[in-house]
Amino acid sequence: MGMSVGNDSGEDNAPMNEINTTPLVDVMLVLLIIFLITVPVVIQTVPLTLPTVNNLPTTTKPENVLISVDGNCDAYWGQTKIETKQELLDRGVKALKDEIARQEAAGLKVELPEVHIRGDKDAAYRCIGGVVFTMQRAGFLKVGFISEPVPGSVTRE
Repeated sequence: MGMSVGNDSGEDNAPMNEINTTPLVDVMLVLLIIFLITVPVVIQTVPLTLPTVNNLPTTTKPENVLISVDGNCDAYWGQTKIETKQELLDRGVKALKDEIARQEAAGLKVELPEVHIRGDKDAAYRCIGGVVFTMQRAGFLKVGFISEPVPGSVTRE
């Protein structure tokens, strides 16, 4: 630690041209110690084992419903544009009832069809969420999303 009691020339009115950096270093060391102590306390996480995901190709069944949502929030049932949410709900209820009746008439065990939604990457969440909600209201229990996988990420069973 050094202290300046004057300059060598004996002039008392000369400006001081040296900065004492000792207080700055002291403050920085204190802050460093505080951060070293508090960061491990703040970053506490719950230990979890996250699932590993394998993209499996889906098998398309003819009874499944394919709905597409474009970037303008327009929904399409197959190739047909759906104008209102009520129309989507009515078509969903009718398709579900028709499929259940077909399976019962054929003497098959009733398996509910799935809804597969293909959403444009520019589509707002509210558009796709509205379609999911409407199809669940129609009675569909399984609603899935169709996406384009990264090349080489699809695995076979």
